[in-house]
Amino acid sequence: MNVLLVDDEKKFVMMLAKRLELRGFQVTFANTGADALDLIKKGERFDVALLDVKMPGIGGIELRRELHRLDPDMKFIFLTGHGSDNDYLVGDKEAMHYLPKPIKIDLVVKTLLEVAGTN
Repeated sequence: MNVLLVDDEKKFVMMLAKRLELRGFQVTFANTGADALDLIKKGERFDVALLDVKMPGIGGIELRRELHRLDPDMKFIFLTGHGSDNDYLVGDKEAMHYLPKPIKIDLVVKTLLEVAGTN
């Protein structure tokens, strides 16, 4: 499964990418929404995108809308460590799942498989 991971916390995104790769996922990561959009515009395709909700520039919710416009088949999961109740309500409507940080890797793996329809 190809996973796009977008988060502005560089250490977090690199650690999560490595942990998912050890579990058999193919992971590409970006630290900004603009970089993620560039990947899609260059023709890269992903089964699922894990998006941080709060990022400088393009936030996760806006990024999800743009990515979906470019690739309607992509599935989405939001990650957040700072979400407000309103963010949760909006995010819950926009994505299939909304996972809080700190993340539990087994829950992320289970959610990825569920969203992709392989579990």
